[in-house]
Amino acid sequence: MDYRPEVISKLSAMFNAGHGTFLKDSPELFNRHREKAFNDFLRLGIPDRKNEAYKYTNLEKFLNYQYQDYFFPLPSDFREAERFHCEVEDLNVWNMVLLNGFFPHGEDGLVMLPGGIWVGSMKAAVRQFPSLVEKHYNRYVEDGTDGLIPLNTALASDGLFLYAPKNTVYTKPIQIVNLLHSDKDIFVQDRNLIIVEEGAQLSLLSCDHSISPRRFLTNTITEVYVGRNARFDIIRVQNQHDNSGKITHTFIHQERDSYASSNNISLHGGLVRNATWHYLGGENSETHSYGLFLADKDQHIANFVKVDHVAPNCNSTQLFKGVLDDNSSGAFNGRIMVHKDAQKTNAYQSNNNIILSDTARMDTKPQLEIYADDVRCSHGATVGQLDENALFYLRSRGIDVHEARLMLMFGFAHEVIKKISIEALRDRIDDLVQKRLRGELSRCASCAVQCN
Repeated sequence: MDYRPEVISKLSAMFNAGHGTFLKDSPELFNRHREKAFNDFLRLGIPDRKNEAYKYTNLEKFLNYQYQDYFFPLPSDFREAERFHCEVEDLNVWNMVLLNGFFPHGEDGLVMLPGGIWVGSMKAAVRQFPSLVEKHYNRYVEDGTDGLIPLNTALASDGLFLYAPKNTVYTKPIQIVNLLHSDKDIFVQDRNLIIVEEGAQLSLLSCDHSISPRRFLTNTITEVYVGRNARFDIIRVQNQHDNSGKITHTFIHQERDSYASSNNISLHGGLVRNATWHYLGGENSETHSYGLFLADKDQHIANFVKVDHVAPNCNSTQLFKGVLDDNSSGAFNGRIMVHKDAQKTNAYQSNNNIILSDTARMDTKPQLEIYADDVRCSHGATVGQLDENALFYLRSRGIDVHEARLMLMFGFAHEVIKKISIEALRDRIDDLVQKRLRGELSRCASCAVQCN
């Protein structure tokens, strides 16, 4: 039986129930998009396996559920979140917390950092920078086949706003901790906008944690504009319990001579699907997309990546790795699109996976679509077990089989971890990955409030 009509009916009731609240408490810029976006969702529906991008991902377990209506948090909702702390020692960052997609400071939720960089609440940004937000909001989303994208536009009311004006540089990474905490099962919709203007430089560390054992589903959209000769890096660390589902859509739009990188480290979660679109719209732009996931039990982790080479003389790299155990499953769908005018393109894509059990499953689909004739593009994918020759070599040096397997798995994963530019975070992720591979983390880690 197709579960989607029932879910669409539930989401329609949720939208209608919150409609008056949206119009009353949300900025007009958000509200003017809601009706069309929800109609687009109704037209597109919930993606199923007939949708090529979701061919190996079944959303039913998390979407076919009766979530509570949740539109705006109360001040009391933030009290438990205040107990959370980050366990990464010596991490020199500027930190801010979102709870269930909302900033605790509400109307006053914008802070100017040294150098003139602004960070805080999307609701507050619309009021303080109306023309700037209008110029970029909902401009970079694409994919007219995924109904979850317009669903976010229809339901989201807050999220992260990050603005680096022309030629501003902030040397510390900005850390945003996305916490899920509620005594109810909730469906969270948050909307993020990041603007890095010409010549600016900015790094973002986004950490996802769930600190109560309820069932959560998060549907996030992040739009990123990287201006001419600007630089932007985002590192996303996902560490939520098995009752949490996380779906992210990240759209990175680059102008000429710009640089951007994205690194998704998925350590834990019941369902995780990260979709990243890189649009190289200006000559001499460069982008890198990385990902690492560790899955066990019945977890499912998927990565979708599309790199659009529109302009000439641009470079892109994709490197994704996965380690799967027990009954877990994973998917990788990577696509490089080289348009007709994108001559002198260099594009590289690699997806490698290790299967540790007979019941784990990995599906991978690398793709190239090239319409220019002067390019250098390559792609490849592997799914297999640990290298028996390497295992034999380590055992011949007196290392027992268990430690040898761990060493090989960690070496395999570290190729992605070493792309993290923040040393303290890189060391912490190394430690978490080693513990995860040893089976010491049977649930999400790094929470001051431990959940079951």
